[in-house]
Amino acid sequence: MRFSEAINNRVLIADGAIGTMLYSKGIGFDANLEHLNLVRPAVVAELHREYLAAGARLIETNTFGANRTKLAPIGLERKVAEINIKGVQIARKAAAESGLVDLFIAGSVGPLARIKGEERELSAPEMTAIFREQTLALAEGGADLLLFETFPDIEQLLNAVAAAKETGLPVIASMAFLEGERSAGGCTPAEAARRLTLAGVDLIGANCAAGPREIILALQQMSAASELPMAAFANSGFPEYIDGRYIYRTTPEYFAEKGVEMAAAGASVIGGCCGTTPEHIRQLAARLAGVSPGARTFHSASPAIADRPAPAAAPSGFLAPWGERPVVTVELDPPKGLDCTKVITGARLLKEAGADAINLAENPLARVRMGNMALAHRVIQEAGIDVIVHVTCRDRNLLGLQSDLMGAYLLGIRSILAVTGDPARLGDQTGSSSVFDLNSFGLIKLLADMNSGVNAIGQAIGTGTGFTIGCALNPNSPKPEVQGERFDKKIASGAMFAQTQPVYDIARALWTAAESARTGIPILLGIMPLIGARNCEYLHNEVPGIVIPEEIRKRMQGKEKEAGAMEGLKIAKELIDGVKGKVKGFYIIAPFGRCEVAAELVQYIRGQTR
Repeated sequence: MRFSEAINNRVLIADGAIGTMLYSKGIGFDANLEHLNLVRPAVVAELHREYLAAGARLIETNTFGANRTKLAPIGLERKVAEINIKGVQIARKAAAESGLVDLFIAGSVGPLARIKGEERELSAPEMTAIFREQTLALAEGGADLLLFETFPDIEQLLNAVAAAKETGLPVIASMAFLEGERSAGGCTPAEAARRLTLAGVDLIGANCAAGPREIILALQQMSAASELPMAAFANSGFPEYIDGRYIYRTTPEYFAEKGVEMAAAGASVIGGCCGTTPEHIRQLAARLAGVSPGARTFHSASPAIADRPAPAAAPSGFLAPWGERPVVTVELDPPKGLDCTKVITGARLLKEAGADAINLAENPLARVRMGNMALAHRVIQEAGIDVIVHVTCRDRNLLGLQSDLMGAYLLGIRSILAVTGDPARLGDQTGSSSVFDLNSFGLIKLLADMNSGVNAIGQAIGTGTGFTIGCALNPNSPKPEVQGERFDKKIASGAMFAQTQPVYDIARALWTAAESARTGIPILLGIMPLIGARNCEYLHNEVPGIVIPEEIRKRMQGKEKEAGAMEGLKIAKELIDGVKGKVKGFYIIAPFGRCEVAAELVQYIRGQTR
């Protein structure tokens, strides 16, 4: 029987969790589950047989994470095809030995891994190529269809679908939606349904994330947005963390009851995800025997959210003078201790010199400093100048980021620079670990969501935060076209301005001006005066993202102390002169907190425009 015929008039029962059950069979939590296809195929086959005996008629291959991004870190990237082909063969043999008919083998494909703390993201062609490698192997192994599951990002899923279309196999495309009916990437079930329908998949669906209730709500939205058949794979409720592992408490009886509701919502394929067992599937099969998917109500008029143009944001706050005169911000280092007098005094001096805002970094170079949000509040109150607070993804998880950003809004902070952050292992705090639930792209998107009045899962937070959202841009990169692509993505995520790494090359400074003109986004050119030859060589050779031309390094040779500072200041002024009228904003980094040097540059810039 063809798969399309099997789901035409009845609900097809799928299997349940693979990881949960393999762990219950004694597989260690540090084991790579997909590698078991090669080293312990018998335990994988045993699980398939248990699900078939429980009533599943669609079983998934043990290949969810069998892609290059997840296998390469453990040295298995050369075995992508072998692991996937073997996964299908194990499932196919178990199906044949069962003696059952009308069974289907779904090649399971999960999302790609993101390296925490890494800002570079895979391009669309790179993602498609990685998925192509896996899906072609699953097709070669003999899969009946492909099941893309637990995807948090619609764009990545669409690239996966593009690869799958080359196999000619039916495709189920399933996303993971959180409470509030949004994926971690901000996509709603309705938007996913519309875009996946246009991409030509065969079934749309929801799986994992929250429990059965949230899956039902997602199905209802998808049903109204697309006429395609739907698939549902719910978790066994919310897990509890007990003795170092997650325990799922939802009973098989309750899960089966919710399965009936999923069928009523229109699901044609129903199975289980995390925490479900063969007993959950046995109860589900018993309750849904002979049941047909419920009637659907489709509304064709709703436009996809992604198709709606984002409103253009006019420069506001410290950026308000943009276009009329150069915008100038200055970075000061928060103190390493409890005395913030120097920062507040410096902020007052810089305001008098004509600076528009003060930048406060967050534990730069992963060294402990005073919290910049509380310090920003003091600076705003006592110096009367706007503050751009740098927020990293390193020090807080997604929960903490949202909480602190709402707190920042309460403190009167309205300008945020979103950065990934230096890894904690580079700092001086032994035992400290990085979080990196998000990278800078994700943080920018979160800030944009909060500006729209919702949190990361779409729940209302009020009228919106109104943050002016900034991002980093590195003109010193050897591949400026890649920087341009990343900048475009940050803008699409919600960035309203950018600040660059310190620049010492006029050609790279002019590239920055061209990028600002191309995108229409304010870019503040990074200027950090050198203070001596040793400082110059250190920055060039040891600080990532900074490149100092040889001619500048020669000029600094042998110059230290006062002579070095004077030459460094002269070089900075020459660069400012070279981009006059082209770069419309500057981001000055005070060397070693020397506010008087930064103030002189601010006055120099202001003097040019009088």
